[in-house]
Amino acid sequence: MARVATNKTLRQARKSKSDEFYTQLVDVEKELKHYREHFKGKVVFCNCDDPRVSNFFHYFSYNFEKLGLKKLITTCYKNQDMELFSRHESDAAIYLEYEGDKNKNKVPDIEEIGIKALQGDGDFRSDECVELLKEADIVVTNPPFSLFREHVAQLAAHGKKFLVVGTWNAITYKDIFSLIQQDKLWIGINSNRNFSGFIVPPHYPLHGTEARVDDHGNRIISSNNTCWFTNLENTKRFEELPLYRTYNEAEYPKYDNYDAIEVSKTNEIPVDYAGLMAVPITFLNKYNPRQFQILGIMDRANSSGLRTKKYEKSEIKNANDLNARGVIKKDGEYKAMYARLLIRNRLL
Repeated sequence: MARVATNKTLRQARKSKSDEFYTQLVDVEKELKHYREHFKGKVVFCNCDDPRVSNFFHYFSYNFEKLGLKKLITTCYKNQDMELFSRHESDAAIYLEYEGDKNKNKVPDIEEIGIKALQGDGDFRSDECVELLKEADIVVTNPPFSLFREHVAQLAAHGKKFLVVGTWNAITYKDIFSLIQQDKLWIGINSNRNFSGFIVPPHYPLHGTEARVDDHGNRIISSNNTCWFTNLENTKRFEELPLYRTYNEAEYPKYDNYDAIEVSKTNEIPVDYAGLMAVPITFLNKYNPRQFQILGIMDRANSSGLRTKKYEKSEIKNANDLNARGVIKKDGEYKAMYARLLIRNRLL
């Protein structure tokens, strides 16, 4: 129940556009260590990060020389809630450009960094932030949950490499899923319980055992619905998923409105089934594009074009609900399943 409570907090934050969720340094380090070769000679842009509290800025500034960065740019939205953090002097929209250790003291300091004021509010969609984006090679940040699809759409439109934090639910967004299906976006290394949790301001509620206050007084909430999204190659991307199960009709029921079988867990994908399979969205954590092909997603709009039946209200009372998902029919009863991806095995 604790995880349910903290997931609910994240959903409420997304709906209310209350987005002050700060990634912990341990989670930044845990993921970024897998991409070090991508950063040499590059301009990195953290465009949703106040450098006074951002652990993305902390990571890149302290590892600037080790990574061989060319420049680090960080922008911050003018957020009225920032005054809740006692370490802040103001809530002004700011940015900085850091080009490494100049005074040879091996520590980024104020003389080398130089915080500068923005003319606007620091929104990543503003003209001045877009101009900074154009200069960047790679964007690394935790964008606001409520603006996630807009943030990724902007990165894709400008042809940028990126590594950003999001939730698994974002996979079901039409534009995000389209990028995944085209192999222009995939899941990073760490997700779910591999995240230590997010730092939140004092006014956020703390629920259950997965919410806590750490040794430094930071308020932390955790979620099992968090992952990294990226278009940077990593070692996990082409790992072949071992398959052990064999197909039989009793264990893999057929859908009533798709010509597909239900596979409720990724590790239960049958080794010998060449047809269409419906798998949970978390399958993407193990997705190897050389081993599998993603043909679509089960949704109300039938965006995959693979739905074989549409239910009518004149026949079934809850037809609208059923048409939004894949449906299993058993003993005359219709059961709408959770969001499923439609895949096939490329190797068969």
